[in-house]
Amino acid sequence: MKPYSKYFEKIRIRPDPKAEAKSRAPRCQWDGCDEAGLHRAPVGRHAEGHYFRFCVDHARQYNKGYNYFSGLSDSEVARYQKEALTGHRPTWKITGNGEARAAADFSTYRSGRAAYHNRMGDPFNLFGEQQAARKPREKRLKPLEAKALETLGLGAQATGEEIKSRYKNLVKQHHPDANGGDRGSEDRLRSVLEAYRLLKQAGFC
Repeated sequence: MKPYSKYFEKIRIRPDPKAEAKSRAPRCQWDGCDEAGLHRAPVGRHAEGHYFRFCVDHARQYNKGYNYFSGLSDSEVARYQKEALTGHRPTWKITGNGEARAAADFSTYRSGRAAYHNRMGDPFNLFGEQQAARKPREKRLKPLEAKALETLGLGAQATGEEIKSRYKNLVKQHHPDANGGDRGSEDRLRSVLEAYRLLKQAGFC
């Protein structure tokens, strides 16, 4: 093989990835250091998301003396810890009767940074009086359940107490001892018993 063969021109040496990273890395931000700044260190409070770039030795030295709460009093540190329980998001207290106090000073009911809110908005009236006044949703009945209520002479909105009361009255009315053994009354009593049993199994009473 010739010393200047075309095959030698195709041979490439794989570059060192660490050397390439160092060459592209910014310079260490420690005063007087010319090493590559491959390691990040947080800038500090009120500068979240920003970092210094240090070499490994200066990053270790910086982290040993780093204190996020530097310059804060004990009460301010305690307040920060309390706000951290809710992720530093606003919180509200709800009154015992569920009504929102529009005219109240809600700065006393909020934690820390949420004190600038003047009142809690309730555009959908989740905690207002309309919630209590809202009509209950009508329960969708299955065909057999609707027929059982019709047998007892009741509507879809009948309560458990109403069903039990109507059942007792119909049993007394159509019992064989009360009507002299009338066959028609016995059939009616049987249908009442079946209707009540179905409603009871369905959880209506």
